[in-house]
Amino acid sequence: MLYLEQLKESGRTTVKSWTGPAAIEQYLAADQKGRLVQSLKSFLSSRSLTATDVFGRRVVLEELIAVMLRDIRAAAELQFKVPVRSAVVGRPVRFVGSSNDDDNAFAMTRLEEALKKAGFEEVAFELEPAGAAFYYEASLDHDELILIGDFGGGTSDFSVLRVGPKMRDRKGTVLSNDGVGLAGDAFDARIIRNVVSPVLGAGTMMRSGMDKVLPVPNWVYLKLERWHHLSFLKSKETLDMIETVKRQAFEPDGIEGLLHLVRSDLGYYLHQSVQKAKADLSQHEMTILNYDDGMVAIHEPVRREDFERWIAPELAEIEKAVDRALASASVDRRDIERVFLTGGTSFVPAVRRIFETRFGQDRIRAGNEFTSVARGLALNSLAIQPRDYSPATT
Repeated sequence: MLYLEQLKESGRTTVKSWTGPAAIEQYLAADQKGRLVQSLKSFLSSRSLTATDVFGRRVVLEELIAVMLRDIRAAAELQFKVPVRSAVVGRPVRFVGSSNDDDNAFAMTRLEEALKKAGFEEVAFELEPAGAAFYYEASLDHDELILIGDFGGGTSDFSVLRVGPKMRDRKGTVLSNDGVGLAGDAFDARIIRNVVSPVLGAGTMMRSGMDKVLPVPNWVYLKLERWHHLSFLKSKETLDMIETVKRQAFEPDGIEGLLHLVRSDLGYYLHQSVQKAKADLSQHEMTILNYDDGMVAIHEPVRREDFERWIAPELAEIEKAVDRALASASVDRRDIERVFLTGGTSFVPAVRRIFETRFGQDRIRAGNEFTSVARGLALNSLAIQPRDYSPATT
């Protein structure tokens, strides 16, 4: 999370940045909103997005990510009282938006460049599911053949591994890796599409300058579905376009609501409402999506049955990735002794059913769903040399 604000100090205009929880606190406290940018890692595989305008200055993506990484490094130096120039960094099996190995390699190159810009001189990359595996392995007193499912905001990654006391000093314990560039954010997008966007004018009609009746442009609503895209809508060209659509729309109130959300950079608040509704659906069959900022009010019922129908395409992609991981490892699902799930999306009942159906509920384990990858990477960094978590070759 990165928040940028333009400040005037001693007659000079400067841009100040906040990252992590401090970014949210500053954003919430600011009367005049600056730029709140989320999920920057999700852009790494995109060759079309190389930079963005920050208060009239063009800033490359790697530098924006480096701002966050510098703060992490500074916090570590403050805590440990030593210079921090090395890091073990988690990476997804498949970056968001990547469709082939070249896209993945491109994303890795950009991430490494951002780390260098942040002052890290030595970097070891580990697959995020491998980090979760190392965390799980630390609790074992026997060897196991396991499947790790790591669900982030934008990626779902799977690894088949042999872990345990006998494996800790060996290389090549990973039998296969697979993943897809979708997870919790994609589920949020389905709620936006089916619940939020219709309230904001999606699917309505407008009269063009040539007196033709046309649908309201849909591409803005597609951007609205991705939180990390929302702040990039706040440009003069886009705001002017939405203003024009509002004047020509048959139902301008919804378009005015969209314009208000974009102009006021309220994506974070909307995001929180959607995430809360999604979390509620993990516990209840129905919930109400509540969002109200004084100008835009959304109070819409959402049923789990409908939600699971909306996310069916994403669930199918996750299932395929799990099956590919097993096939690539030449392992039958009956041979998997444990399935360790981590990440917030693993709480979604429809996601959990994928694993219960294939492996049985008794073989599924979970724990520290939001921190197990980081804990595992930290444990791995204590090793003299990084472990080899690339798939074993035969």
